[in-house]
Amino acid sequence: MDFLFILLTFIAFLFLFLFLAFSFFLLSCFIGNSIMDPKYPPAEGTVFGQILYFNRLYDYQTEQAKTHKTFRLLAPGRSEFYTTDPRNIEHILKTQFEKYTKGKYHEDILIREFLQSMGKSGGSRGSLQAMSFPQVLRDFSCSVFRKSGAKLVGVISEFSDAGVVFDMQDILMRCTLDSIFKVEFGLKRFLNIGSEAKLKKNVKIIDGFVHGLIKTKREKVTLQQDSNDKEDILSGFLVGSKKDPQKMNDQYLRDIILNFLIAGKDTSANTLSWFFYMLCRNPLVQEKVAQEVKDVTGSQEIEANIDEFVAKITEAALEKMHYLHAALTETLRLYPAVPRDGRVAETDDILPDGYRVKNGDAVCYMSYSMGRMTYIWGDDAEEFRPERWLDNGIFQPESPFKFIAFHVCNLFHPAELLASYEQLLILPDILNYGTGGSSDLLREGLCLQAMALLRFFRFKLADETRNITYKTMLTLHINGDLPLFAVSR
Repeated sequence: MDFLFILLTFIAFLFLFLFLAFSFFLLSCFIGNSIMDPKYPPAEGTVFGQILYFNRLYDYQTEQAKTHKTFRLLAPGRSEFYTTDPRNIEHILKTQFEKYTKGKYHEDILIREFLQSMGKSGGSRGSLQAMSFPQVLRDFSCSVFRKSGAKLVGVISEFSDAGVVFDMQDILMRCTLDSIFKVEFGLKRFLNIGSEAKLKKNVKIIDGFVHGLIKTKREKVTLQQDSNDKEDILSGFLVGSKKDPQKMNDQYLRDIILNFLIAGKDTSANTLSWFFYMLCRNPLVQEKVAQEVKDVTGSQEIEANIDEFVAKITEAALEKMHYLHAALTETLRLYPAVPRDGRVAETDDILPDGYRVKNGDAVCYMSYSMGRMTYIWGDDAEEFRPERWLDNGIFQPESPFKFIAFHVCNLFHPAELLASYEQLLILPDILNYGTGGSSDLLREGLCLQAMALLRFFRFKLADETRNITYKTMLTLHINGDLPLFAVSR
């Protein structure tokens, strides 16, 4: 009996302690956050309230943004600003860039495990500028993506001939990782460890592999030191590292490689997955893109084999694919690879919309929500309409602070810029930062794959009634699979 009494007392005190601790923690969200001060954005609750809407978080934030272009969620000791106002975004990413950083909070939560030295290596573009993108890299990349496109067609052909359903997202994830490894590191195979969710358990394996890769590449670059023809990106970085060996050491390069593998795979594969989903939902757009492919490549009849077709996709042909570029960009407008990102204020500031920001406050820009704002895109903001990007049939880019899917902030951080190539290069340069022709790499990659698949197949959803949505993550994955049918053209 005494034991039972002691146990119940202990449980009661434990619950009381947890209640008081949570109450104190919640109270700290309201103290010092100027809740009723009109100089600060309206407070729409606390950050803990997002848990209730986690499965549809970005849509919930979109609903809030339709009421307030800028609002706040309260957190212990600070506020988190959420904005869809392009003026504010330009302010934190360009005009007052030096006042806003990723912040220690972001680094501790998001990238501590893999990018331990990223904060030490960021802040300047010198190391990136030290790396060149010679013609041989572009030629090699184009060759890799042509083979990747041909391989994709071969894989889809098997499903098409059998008349069976396949998971498009899974196929694109696998193919993209293979292509990224070949373009960026010049390998014939990729690290077969699994999804990024498993990487944490395999840090030692990854470190050993990556450091071994860097060592091998250094030896190869040393043997070819008189040649500037470095056909993969890692070799280019190793050449550039000679100008600043202390900063661009093996750990720095290791961080870059992991950034490529994790971010690069997701952003490009996700974009293509959503792209094919939207084409299935809009068959007329799909047929327009397919017809443009035929017109530009002059291939009105089925070629004897896929290699003959991809050989016709030249740089000049890609430049003429205006409707394809528009459809890809429209996909990114509604389904940006990174749905939300932001910065932390390092000093007190005032945003262009008049709201004050305190030192330590986070300012998040919501690219997913921005694509659905009528005050930015008009009454048809939530419609998939590639024509909004065309002027007399010619693709016309928008301000990068209005169309924030490319996350221009990443361009100021060498490693983040590299991770962003998988998004940035889909279209011609919208921001001319002089990165040596890098805009051709992924544009050729994604367009080659899309063109090859659409030239040979017509895609349909396996279940037209299923509501395809996202999985709440740092990148915008389709939740579950993307089951499609492919019908030969």
